[in-house]
Amino acid sequence: MRRLIDNGDAPAKKKPPIGHYGHLRKAYLEGYRPDLYTALVASETLYEHCAEIEAAVRRRLDLIIPQLAEGAGATEELKAADPMQWVGLMNTCKAQAEEIVKFELIYV
Repeated sequence: MRRLIDNGDAPAKKKPPIGHYGHLRKAYLEGYRPDLYTALVASETLYEHCAEIEAAVRRRLDLIIPQLAEGAGATEELKAADPMQWVGLMNTCKAQAEEIVKFELIYV
């Protein structure tokens, strides 16, 4: 006799990683936007929301960091001539970009 009941052996859809920025968004929602957090949990879309925020932040960082680096003078020539100064400038640009995206996408 064939089983007509679905036994749940179908492969589950792989979820995208939440990552650092997704976790920051989740913590912000829990602490400062409890109504929205509860609504996302109740509708079972919190994970997807956090994954979307993670992806959006990564895309935005990929746009902002090169612009800030160009403005700061972190060129390939500087990288060859003075790597330590270049690393310092790039770290500063990354920190500035992270602050921008936190206030644009995470803490809203």
